[in-house]
Amino acid sequence: MISTLNLFLVVALLSLSRVYSQSCENYGQLNGSSCNCPTGTGGSTCSELACGGNIFEGSQRPFTSSSSGGFANLTSSGCSCQSGWTGTACNVCQSASACQNAGSSLETSDSSLTGDDDGQNNTLICNTTPKVWASSQMSCSVDNPTLQALYPLSSTLNIIRTLNPSLSPLPNVTSFGSAGSLYAQLFYEGEEQFYCKADSCIQDSSNNWSCQDLLCICRPNTTFCGGIPATNLTGAINTLSGTLDIDCGDVDNSTQQATCSFKQATIESLFGSSGLVLNGCSFGECLRQSVLDNNGTTSSASSTSSQASLSGGVIAGLAVVGGLLLIAAIFLLLGCFAQRRARKSGYNEIGSGNVAVEWSNITYIVPNSTSNLWRKRNPSGYNDDKVILDSISGRVLPGQMMAILGPSGAGKTTLVEILAGKHKSGSINGQVSFPSASQTDPRIGFVPQQDVLPPTLTVHEALLFAARLRLPENISDVEKHCRVDALLQKLGIEGLKNVRIGDNTNGRARGISGGEMRRVSIGLELIASPDVLILDEPTSGLDSVSAARVASVLHAIAHDQSSPTAVIASIHQPSSQLYQAFDTILVLSHGHSLYFGPGSFAPVEYFASTSTTKPYPQGYNVADYLLEVASDPPLTLLQSSNAPPSASGEQSKFVNNSNNLSTEKVEDENSTSIDSRASNRPVTGLSVNGKSNMFGIRGKSKYATTFLTQLEYLSGREWKILRRDKTLFLTHVAVAAVLGVFCGGIYFNINTTIAGFQSRVGCLFFLGALIAFSSLSALYNIVEIRPLFLRERSAYYYSPTAWLLSRFLFDVVPLRIVPTIIVSTITYWMAGLAPDAAHFFKFLFILVLYTLALTLFNFLLGTLFRNGGIAILLSALTALYQMTYAGFFVHLDSIPPVLRWLQWLCPLKYCLEALSVNEVGSGLMIEDSLQGVPVDVSASLIMNLLFGFGENNYYRDVLVLFAFIAGFGLSVIGIVWVKVRERR
Repeated sequence: MISTLNLFLVVALLSLSRVYSQSCENYGQLNGSSCNCPTGTGGSTCSELACGGNIFEGSQRPFTSSSSGGFANLTSSGCSCQSGWTGTACNVCQSASACQNAGSSLETSDSSLTGDDDGQNNTLICNTTPKVWASSQMSCSVDNPTLQALYPLSSTLNIIRTLNPSLSPLPNVTSFGSAGSLYAQLFYEGEEQFYCKADSCIQDSSNNWSCQDLLCICRPNTTFCGGIPATNLTGAINTLSGTLDIDCGDVDNSTQQATCSFKQATIESLFGSSGLVLNGCSFGECLRQSVLDNNGTTSSASSTSSQASLSGGVIAGLAVVGGLLLIAAIFLLLGCFAQRRARKSGYNEIGSGNVAVEWSNITYIVPNSTSNLWRKRNPSGYNDDKVILDSISGRVLPGQMMAILGPSGAGKTTLVEILAGKHKSGSINGQVSFPSASQTDPRIGFVPQQDVLPPTLTVHEALLFAARLRLPENISDVEKHCRVDALLQKLGIEGLKNVRIGDNTNGRARGISGGEMRRVSIGLELIASPDVLILDEPTSGLDSVSAARVASVLHAIAHDQSSPTAVIASIHQPSSQLYQAFDTILVLSHGHSLYFGPGSFAPVEYFASTSTTKPYPQGYNVADYLLEVASDPPLTLLQSSNAPPSASGEQSKFVNNSNNLSTEKVEDENSTSIDSRASNRPVTGLSVNGKSNMFGIRGKSKYATTFLTQLEYLSGREWKILRRDKTLFLTHVAVAAVLGVFCGGIYFNINTTIAGFQSRVGCLFFLGALIAFSSLSALYNIVEIRPLFLRERSAYYYSPTAWLLSRFLFDVVPLRIVPTIIVSTITYWMAGLAPDAAHFFKFLFILVLYTLALTLFNFLLGTLFRNGGIAILLSALTALYQMTYAGFFVHLDSIPPVLRWLQWLCPLKYCLEALSVNEVGSGLMIEDSLQGVPVDVSASLIMNLLFGFGENNYYRDVLVLFAFIAGFGLSVIGIVWVKVRERR
């Protein structure tokens, strides 16, 4: 019993294996253990070909038997067609009588196949037009010079197009496949070489067919598919996919034949934009007359409009562009709303002054190493950090001017920067407060030692720019003009109102003098009406007359009766006249406070009371005497500097106040504690009551104006700079024009040979390399303007994003896009590239995208590195890297895998590929000869062979370039916000 069951299972498994191992060639449909074969094929596997008969006979037709090689050959079999039938495998009817006779010969009672008119108009006819009603057969001769050079004998192509099989006289016999399907077979000298199928076919109003999901199979060891190893097309045929188009022209009435084309992307790359050209095409399908009379009951539903739909890439691109424009419009509307609301808000009176400055036990330590990991300790166990300031205390009241004196390295600049709330790289301990009767937050003006000013603007324009961005937006522009004019008069530089500032440091364009520049720098802070004014060596580098003028201005500001202001200035080596202008003196030595109290001769009297200092020579400059004492102070004076002995009178009162500040914690509601020793992080600024202390608008943004206003005035300044200094713009334009003519002359009217195509790609590569190197000037511009940006950002003129956007607009449009358009337009038409507007604008589009990507990349380097030399070096090396991986000098597939991945990080690679694809997409054909064999192929094939570029990669490359632009842009914004800030 068990053995019988086992035998049964074995037999069943063998039967199943035979069924499931059954395969149908020519895309026949498996039906149990047999195959339903396409019209004109038969046998157990659909590998045999019809040799006579007609399509009504189905599987009963005579078929050729397979040859010794396993392939049926119609030529060697001596097949011939019946009268009224034609084409390879005799599938194409030629007359109505042929269809009627074939239907009558069948043993059936169906009157619709007899050819008789039964009143329903079912008489069979033969449709010989390209239009398909039910299921049409077509047979054509393949005509292509390149194919004939390789395979000189005759090639034919049979195609079955099925639109509505239910309208065929005998569905699944006179038709094959489902609605909207296509089957094709190519024969070479009567032997089938490969076969294909496609679905989702539609027929347009011109009777052209477009199908999707193309699949093809090359029959192994046939002539096309390995029979001749040197010309084996198996790889190309088996990978055919995507869309298939069958386009046919008008039928010649005399011959009833037409010329068609068999088009698919790979086939077009091999044989040209027309694909396989099919000559002498015959069409035939047997139909009932009623189908024509009723205009095909369902054929119209299956046909589609001739209007072409947009491709997915175009739709995606339009969606991205539309989305970006929508976002920009939304931001613009929000900006306009915020700007209007700010300008309509209530007026804010600013600049009241009357704010004192107190500081207690200020200590500043700079680590010897920037990393805690590598910080060293000396043998005694203490680390080697450097103490710049050691428990410094003091106080300045409104209406007082205080001078901080001391030799170089005493800590003067460090102290004024800490009081001004500047970012410091070391650790700060101590307390700073701003006692004031006013409830608004104090606003601190800081004038650095170096005058960093826009050289192209006039004095009035520089001050007006500061007024427009640092004064609240609800103050009218007329009042800001009046404030600027009054300040010019106050500073004593009203005569320089319309004089350009110039740049005296590197001798490019001399303008106003050093003393006048210093007064302009002071004016940039005074325009915002600060409550406290702090200056770092305002007289450094000035002659005695200029220094006296600056001191006079500061004295007038401090002693203004309407708004007395506390003024603090570090002074390196003041003259006797300049020294006497200060009310209060702080003497520093090696980070210690030697004296803090009244000015004039009070410090001399104080040091005279100590027996450790040398006596003061009568008639000697007090400031020089104090510097001599501070340069080499007695050790006892350093040890007791934080608690000097009491003096008499007013001096005693002041010194005692100083002592109290150094020994007691100042309690005030507006006090600020600074303690970052534990975290060793730089202090980013002073905060009062949790609010910004730069503007007297409590609870609002630290910027006085809205983003749109910042962008408006920044753009106005950039336009003035560009208009007044045209050298860089004119140089870019001139170089672009000259190089355009030069490049166009080298590649003038390139021919269509293989060498000519390589020259075309070389021309495109030259343009990309030119853009890569010319964008270096964008980096230089960023490096050059960086100091001005740091000063204005630290004073909260504008947000970094507004500055970047204005800088980008006025750098990209005049210096990048305009020259790119000039050089590419000249080169394009001189070189004789694709001569139509569509491809020209696609060409320009790619170059503009690449220009934007490279400009932002150089912005990234310029903001990332303080040293401009490093940034320029990296930019040049990156340009060389791009040239290497662009695909022109070396085939990308030949690069070792360990380095090949770098091509995906190369913007020039995508630019060059997109430009090349755009060029060959115009239908460019290569006409050449190789060793006497004529070559007439699409340039896309040569492009793939020589450079490895994909012919369908244009829109992919566009999206990748957009990704580079977005990535570089976001990186620049992030680096500027986080890294490019003032650190002292």
